[in-house]
Formats: sequence, structure tokens, C-alpha cells
Amino acid sequence: MFVSGVLILSISNVLQKIIGATLKIPLHGLIGSVSMGYHTIAYDIYKLLYMISNQGLPVAISIMISESRARGNFREVNKILKITLQILMAVGLAGTLTMAFGSKIFAKLYEQEGAYLAIIALSPALFFVCISSALRGYFQGYQLMLPTAISQLIEAVGKLAIGITFAIVAVNMGSGNEVNAAAAIMGLSVGVFVGMVFLITYKLRFKAQVYDAEYLRPDSDTMPVRGWKAITKQLLMIAVPVTLSASIMSFTSMIDNIIISRQLQAIGYTADLAAAMMGDYSAQAVTMWNVPPALIYPISYSIIPLIASAMKLGQTERVKTIMNSAIKVAALIALPSSIGLSVLAEPILKLVFTDQAAAERVAPLLSILALSVFFVAMIAVTNAILQVYGYERKPIISMIAGSVVKIVVSYLLIGTPSIGMYGAPTSTFACYLVIMLVNFYFVARYVGIIPDLRVILVKPLISAIVCGATALGSYKLLAMAVHPKISTLLAIAFAALVYGVFIFITGAVTREDILLLPRGQKLCSIFEKLHLIKRAEA
Repeated sequence: MFVSGVLILSISNVLQKIIGATLKIPLHGLIGSVSMGYHTIAYDIYKLLYMISNQGLPVAISIMISESRARGNFREVNKILKITLQILMAVGLAGTLTMAFGSKIFAKLYEQEGAYLAIIALSPALFFVCISSALRGYFQGYQLMLPTAISQLIEAVGKLAIGITFAIVAVNMGSGNEVNAAAAIMGLSVGVFVGMVFLITYKLRFKAQVYDAEYLRPDSDTMPVRGWKAITKQLLMIAVPVTLSASIMSFTSMIDNIIISRQLQAIGYTADLAAAMMGDYSAQAVTMWNVPPALIYPISYSIIPLIASAMKLGQTERVKTIMNSAIKVAALIALPSSIGLSVLAEPILKLVFTDQAAAERVAPLLSILALSVFFVAMIAVTNAILQVYGYERKPIISMIAGSVVKIVVSYLLIGTPSIGMYGAPTSTFACYLVIMLVNFYFVARYVGIIPDLRVILVKPLISAIVCGATALGSYKLLAMAVHPKISTLLAIAFAALVYGVFIFITGAVTREDILLLPRGQKLCSIFEKLHLIKRAEA
């Protein structure tokens, strides 16, 4: 049940990333760079308030409902849901009103007054998503991940279809940048509303007694139920650490974008040009940078039950093997993505986005930003390792350290006229490097196992460098004979093929590594038939 649930959410996560990228590609060309800058500002504020109000409580409700169900106390399950819904509705309403009535204050923080309409257009989404979060936590307490996955995909598809439709209407009416941005981002508000309606409908038709039957006790109807105060206290005790951890990077991202806007204007950019730079960077560079990590997160989810099981059985060597394999598999995916995206930044952006001039401006920024993809992958895996060992609060320290570094570096570099916007991806690189190093320190000190980085990283790195060189070399050769977009696709395909062969030739990948992947056993059978790995010993 757990593995299938993780798989469902992993697939949903990847699809959401794809849909999110699919939205920004036409949207950037449709509403333009300045409107995309306003769009980025509104989403920044929404994301921070969303993290504060929604990240911890759904986790808490799922844990508490699971515990109450296991005791057979089904009346308490219903009370937990009722209390959480009341809390989240109040929080959601407060968040919506804060965004709506504080829209001009938020816009002024960025020195981008034109962003206020987009902030207002997005504000209702906070109320709707809070209701959705309570219901998602409820279903996850029943180990049902499908309602969450479907509702998230409804939100993503709604954001894509409705956002683009509204944007087209606004542009055709000859609206200005402010209205165009508001129309585009309103798609998210509508999408979240439809997702909420789906979850409410699902709950109304949900037959809890069918799932509760295995925990039914003779005294289930008479068991004592905790009061509002006791339930709320436990909710907050579980939710606050999770909320703090999740909110740090969103807060940092918001502060970073404020710094970008204000510092660019401090060195001579107009408000519109600063907004355009933010819009181009967010829509193109950050969108492409976010794609590879979506492939890494399922690995971090999958190692938690594997390590927990090996720990229960006292299999220390098995735990070390799983950890090393998880880090290596993450590296095998992240390193070629990181290097390939860096060396082919401009061709890839021109392949994906219609605004070719913006792609040329953003490409050098993506070349720097892409290098931090590897750090993000290592952070995902080490966070999972620390979590399973009971040190889930340690990553909060790493993230605070990384956030401080990011803000300081961003402020200093972007405010230097000779560096300007290059300070944004450089500060991100420094931020995630620090988080990764601190996480590895925590794994070594508290878990007591030092990953053999020389063994698990050297061969994947060599293979990734060969992949990057192949990608760049083949692109330059092909570009002389065929259309640049075709040469980009062929170069990526050729580099992937070379990399796939090379990691087996060098012995960078082993059977243990492959088994960590979804359908790993099936993949092992295929690779055995191709004689790429040896058959398992009987």
C-alpha cells in the first residue's frame, strides 16, 4: 500500500512539473516578460503563505487519523477532520484577505506596483487550497493517495487550460501588463477551486466504514474522544516543525526575488526592465532547472521503507549499501542532467520557448543555475536518510544556513553593476552547495555512516562529463547541417545513448542501484538479457 501510494504521488509530482513547464512555455510568449515578472511576484507570495498554512497540518492530520483508526476510535477520526477543517478554513480566509487587501503593500516590497492585480487574482486560491489540504490529509490517513494525486492534477490542468484561455482573452482585448498577468494567474485560482470540489465530492461518496472494518472493536462506538484543545495541541506539535522546514526555502525565494527587483533597479534598471528580467529568469531558467529534480524525488521516497526495514533487522551493511546506492542513482540522473543542461542551455531554451531573444539572455544564467541540480539531488536523498533515522529537524538547520548564504550572496552580487543578474543563479548555486555539505555532515555525525563519495561519485561524474562533451560536440557538428532545433534533439538523444552505454562500461551502475528504481527487478532482467549486468547469484 505504501509503495503504491508513493508511486502514485511520484507520478503525480512528475506530471505536475511537466504541466507547470507546459504552462510557462506558451504563457511567456503570450503575455510577455513584464507580465511574467508580475506573475512570478504573485506566485511568490502565494507560495509562501501556502507553505505556512498548508504544509504541516495535512501531514499532522494524516498521522493522527492513522493512529486513531489503528485504535479503532473512528469517532475521534471524524472529530480530527472537523477540527482541522475549521482551523484551515480560518487560516485560508486570513491568507486570502491578507493577499487581497495587502496586494499593493506586497507589490511595493518588490518596487513593482503593477503586480498588485495578479496578487488579488490569486488570493482566493489560498482559501480553496486550505480546504483541499484538510481533505488530502484525511485520505492520506487512510493511506489513499489517489484522491490527492487526482486533485493535484486537476489543479495543474486547470491552471494550464484556464490560465492560457484567460490570458488569450486579455491579450486580444489589448489589456496592459497588469491585467494580462492577473488573467493568466487566475487560472490557478479556478483550478484549485475545481480540485477542491472534486475532493468534497469524493468525501461525500467515501465509505469510511469499508476501510475501517479491519480496525473495528466492540467498544469503537463508546471509546472516549479527546477534546478540541488536546487535538489542536497535537496537530500543532506535529505541524509546526514540518511547516518551518517547508517554509524556509519559500521565504528565501520571496526575499531573493525582492532583492533581484530592487537591486537591479538600484544599478540603473527601470522597473519594467527589472520585472522583465525576473519574468524571463523564472519562466525559462527556473522552469528548466526544476525538471530534473522531479525524477530524483521518487528515489528519496523509496529508500525510506527500505532503510527502515533493514534497520529493524539489524542489517547495518545492508543499510550502508542502500544509502550508497541511493546517492549513486541520484547522481547518475542528476550529473548528466546538470552538465547537459549547462552546456546546451541556449539550444534547449530556444527549442522549448518561442521568445528566442529572451532565451539568448537567459541561457548564460541557466548555464550557472543548472550546475546546482546535482546539489538538489544529494539534498533530497540525505534528507530522506536523516528522516528515517529520526533526525528530520536537522535539514531545517541546513536550509537556514543555505538561505542566509543565498540572500547575502544575491544582495552583494546583483547590486554589483558588472555582475547584475548573474548574481541570482550564483547565489542559488552557493545556497544548495552549503545545504548539501551540511546535510552530509549530519549524516556522517548522527547516522554514523560516511558515504564513500569517491566510489559512488567518481564513475558517474566521468560518465556525465563524457555525456556533456558528446552533447556539445554533436550539437555543434549537427547545427552546421540541419535545423538548430533538430540538431538539439539529436544531440540530446546521442548524448543519452553514449551516457547509457558508458555507465555500464565503466561499472558506474550495479544491480543494487537498479533495484532502487521503479520496476527495478524488471529492469534488471532486461539488462541481464542485454549482458549489461551479470545475472544474480543463486
